[in-house]
Amino acid sequence: MPRALSLLLSTSIFNVPSSLFILISIYHHARLSQAYNVFIYGGCSQEKYQPGPNSPMVSNLNSFLASVVSSSSQALYNSFAIGNGTSIPPEAAIYGLYQCRGDLKVPDCTGCIRSAVNQISLVCPYSYGAALQLEGCYVRYEHVNFLGQLDTSLRYKRCSKSSENDIEFFRRRDGVLADLKAANGFRVSSSGTVEGFVQCLWDLSPADCSSCLSEVVGQLKTMCGLAAAGDVFLGQCYGRYWASGYYDFSKDSSTTSNDQVGKAVAIIVGSVAGLAVLVVSLSICRKATG
Repeated sequence: MPRALSLLLSTSIFNVPSSLFILISIYHHARLSQAYNVFIYGGCSQEKYQPGPNSPMVSNLNSFLASVVSSSSQALYNSFAIGNGTSIPPEAAIYGLYQCRGDLKVPDCTGCIRSAVNQISLVCPYSYGAALQLEGCYVRYEHVNFLGQLDTSLRYKRCSKSSENDIEFFRRRDGVLADLKAANGFRVSSSGTVEGFVQCLWDLSPADCSSCLSEVVGQLKTMCGLAAAGDVFLGQCYGRYWASGYYDFSKDSSTTSNDQVGKAVAIIVGSVAGLAVLVVSLSICRKATG
């Protein structure tokens, strides 16, 4: 009998499920992480800085991104001003924030933010300003101060296939959207088979948050009219609704964003994640075979 097979057969049966449990746990956590890390949209300033070891912009940006990751291990939101009043040239100053979805736990927030920070330099290399929205979190920085300033410009929208014959669905959808319109911050709402949520960036005042949510709910109804599911992302808030168990954005759906950037980033990040799982799997098999 081959030595490796002999060792595997002589191993206690209690060790095999343990190894399998580790693999299943890793896979399950990876799946959850992938769900939060799905690319939604990215935006980059046209202005570019010159990279280099002595660049104040590089130094301030690295400091901002490190602070974002560190802070996300303690809170779902934070804002930063780095180098303002001290940077030469002035455009090297960084104003920025991050925010996680209101229903995420802190460890999931941290994982999402780490992914966003890793991706933002791929999507917007050497940019004076950038924004990146993933499924579970958002990161933005600029060299001018945008913090606390209301912005309801459309950044991204996506609508599913039509559900025009379901009168009950639209009655319930409109009820959910009316409830979400009255939110202040983050809110989840449901009615029968319809669910939805909205969220403001937490740098907004309550009055500005209310204005932004009123706008995003109005645009969901206008832009996604008869759709069974819809997303609308404005500058400082976003909203979503869908039929329970149905969140299908197929080839018949409409979107305002070119998904090729998201696909390219997803391929890069997904390949790295797949490699990590493979390494862990081989390590477990190596231990099992002695």
